[in-house]
Amino acid sequence: MSEKKFHLTRHLGQSSTASIAAQNTFTTGVKLYGPFNFSLSGTFVGTITIQRSFDNGTTWLDVATYSSPIETAGDEPESGVLYQAGFKTGQYTSGTAVVRLSQ
Repeated sequence: MSEKKFHLTRHLGQSSTASIAAQNTFTTGVKLYGPFNFSLSGTFVGTITIQRSFDNGTTWLDVATYSSPIETAGDEPESGVLYQAGFKTGQYTSGTAVVRLSQ
């Protein structure tokens, strides 16, 4: 019986950055696999939501929310998962949030 080896490619260098100043506005979706960075800066009043999709952007699931600037990291164990971040409807009041998801 022959042994099959699987190689999963990490999408290094992937990133999505946006200056967001309106509700229902998100970064462009980016495929992340393994460790990744999340940067949220700017002066804003509202709640930024990080979302991920297992079906290439048809359905978005909330992962985390932030109401103030933060520098943090995450880890996605599954290949091909799409991430985005932004203000959901009703979650924006004022200002501009600078959002970056990167690997």
